[in-house]
Amino acid sequence: MISANNSTMDNASQHSDGPYGRRSRAGCCARGNWSGLNIAAMVLGFVFFWPLGLAVLFWNISGRSVKDIPEAVQAKWSSMFGGPFGRGRRHGSSDSENSVFDEFQQTQYDRISEIKEEIKNRARSFTDFRSSARRRAEEKEFRDFMAGNPAREDD
Repeated sequence: MISANNSTMDNASQHSDGPYGRRSRAGCCARGNWSGLNIAAMVLGFVFFWPLGLAVLFWNISGRSVKDIPEAVQAKWSSMFGGPFGRGRRHGSSDSENSVFDEFQQTQYDRISEIKEEIKNRARSFTDFRSSARRRAEEKEFRDFMAGNPAREDD
């Protein structure tokens, strides 16, 4: 009976926590993903901006690769703001629980987008018009100059 008790204690001692609340076999840093790329990214993060280095350190401790950071940031951005980078809050997402209001709001956003696009097209057309008008004025000025120039060669 004593031997059975000892074997149970031996098993328990292999899997028990160490004196400081950690497993004795695997320290806190054994869980992380400590590849050369991850360590280099962490060091560069600390060199350029210490909070960035700290974020990469926690990322490494969690066991993820630095290569996954851009995808995770983009996914988090999309979940927070509902759209890709630089787009801000997507117009289709609303905190309202009223679907009629949401549809009205979406049609208003769509109308505003159409108006903005029309303004951009008109600005482009006006720029084209001004450049062609400038060209026509220069051609007229050149013809007038050539018509009044006595040193013109006639063949």
